[in-house]
Amino acid sequence: MQNYSPLVLAYLGDSVYELFVREYLVNKGITKVNELQTKSLDYVSAKSQRRILEELENNNILNDNELEIVKWGRNAKGRISKTTDIVTYRTSTGFECLIGYLYLNNKERLKEVIKEILK
Repeated sequence: MQNYSPLVLAYLGDSVYELFVREYLVNKGITKVNELQTKSLDYVSAKSQRRILEELENNNILNDNELEIVKWGRNAKGRISKTTDIVTYRTSTGFECLIGYLYLNNKERLKEVIKEILK
């Protein structure tokens, strides 16, 4: 876990997660770019990521190690968003950190978590 900073993992996780969401929406047959962009916000905005992470936690989808990674990412010191509150921003950073970590370390588990999110 310590090979990369949590913010580096969140940076990677942000792009990986967005790609999964975009692929999902395109595969649903949405062909208008404006609609794709609007629908993607249901998954990729900080507010949506906070909601999704809370659902994953409440439904016991994440294991103890994954919850530790989320906490590690959530507590990372970085810039503060001007578009959302601090709790939502830090929670979404923890979520993105987890996605980045899973991408680098356990792609099968990443696919399981993404499948759970997009079901």
